[in-house]
Amino acid sequence: MKEKAGYLPNIGEELAYKTVTFAGKQENLEVELPLLTQEQTNLVLENVRKASSDVLKSMTISEIVQVIDAVIEQLLDRTNYYRQKAERLLPIITGYDEEVIRTGLTTFLKIFRKHHLQRFLVEDFGNPLILDDFQPRTKRGFSKAVGPDVTVQIWSGNVPALPLWSLISSLMVKSGSIGKVPSAEPLFAGWFAQMLVDVEPKLADCLAVVWWKGGDEERERHLFKQADVVLAYGGNESLESIKSRVPITTRFLPFGHKISFGIVSSMSLDSRKAIKTVHQAANDVIRYDQQGCYSPHVFYVQKGGNVSPREFAQLLAHELEAFEKRYPRRSLSMEEGASLAEWRQKEELSMLTNHNKEVLGETNGAWTVVFSGNEGELAPTSLNRTIKVMEINDLEDVVPFIEPYRSYLQTVGIAAAPSELFAIANVLANAGVTRITALGSMNSPEAGWHHDGRFNLSDLVHMVDIEHSAEDYAESFASYTD
Repeated sequence: MKEKAGYLPNIGEELAYKTVTFAGKQENLEVELPLLTQEQTNLVLENVRKASSDVLKSMTISEIVQVIDAVIEQLLDRTNYYRQKAERLLPIITGYDEEVIRTGLTTFLKIFRKHHLQRFLVEDFGNPLILDDFQPRTKRGFSKAVGPDVTVQIWSGNVPALPLWSLISSLMVKSGSIGKVPSAEPLFAGWFAQMLVDVEPKLADCLAVVWWKGGDEERERHLFKQADVVLAYGGNESLESIKSRVPITTRFLPFGHKISFGIVSSMSLDSRKAIKTVHQAANDVIRYDQQGCYSPHVFYVQKGGNVSPREFAQLLAHELEAFEKRYPRRSLSMEEGASLAEWRQKEELSMLTNHNKEVLGETNGAWTVVFSGNEGELAPTSLNRTIKVMEINDLEDVVPFIEPYRSYLQTVGIAAAPSELFAIANVLANAGVTRITALGSMNSPEAGWHHDGRFNLSDLVHMVDIEHSAEDYAESFASYTD
């Protein structure tokens, strides 16, 4: 079975392709990644820049939202050609269970429906019409938000459809895009681009979805020099390398590795509520096998509830076993398997000095729960359904454990009473956390969320102000002035 990745404007030239083979689910899939020469890259850049200026910037924000919404509605329809292709091919590429792909796609795609896109716009701009024309400001005068002509986007990871965040964001600020697909999941971004063009053909030259070998410094320097904004996802080392190739005059928006965790109040652990709380926690662990930045590595569980922290860990183990039957964990690579075995062995050896510790799950099983007592350090697990449970006396006790990771903190999933929620939220905000959500929702950010504490749309634009003095002065030259 073969599939071509990417999407390109019509540059009138024959393309070369690199073939990558994925083996999984008893099938092999050959994916052809488009390889552009320097001359072809220049043609793509020229086309995208011109179309961004001539087409995207002439469209209203309402028109752009309507196009995106139409594509999302198609992708939410399980009879749609591309949706069926995604459900059939993405399990082969990523190794995730078919049901994990199906439910994960639906949950993710719903964020980009029309009314949610409107929330994105209002969250960042207040008045979305500021993207179409100069709008009055409370300080007097007028302002307009102008998006880049070209945004270069470098995507990473094997979470399906993740490039949609930045691809849709760039469209909504009327920017042309050139995106580099990740080798781990190279298909969805290209499908989405083609669907956009099918809905609105005049967008055909406004975006390109391509591939090049990571670390191709010459190609990246050339691209970054031509871009107005470079947006990149990846590990901190790779982002540092990319940053070194971005000109000082080009805006660079990096999104690096983050760490997330959960907090469980004793108020959520009475006889009636504990099972739901544990189920929600397990759901956060199994979603895409903790490959996203939002996934938890540790649950801090408060003592004093009807269910103790140790019992919480045991119930969590039971719930992960139940999830494994319904949503099996993907097969691990040799490197992932070795890393997991090393992590688990380290936890088991530490039981010799920490007699309160307990390691739950079969040695070669699909999940591991470690109860660590009050050994509270926040540290990454081995992912792939490995999670630690630590007991705390008070919710604020998490602060000294998370402070060393301040620059890496992102999402906290919380199960707590309203008064506890707002009290601990202030503490977490001061500690560096940028997103607080319900337990069970860690992997599903709401529309308009602030990615790593920043803005999805307004960080991409530059503002143009007409000051009140210019308006007043212009009045002196009006034809009706005496």
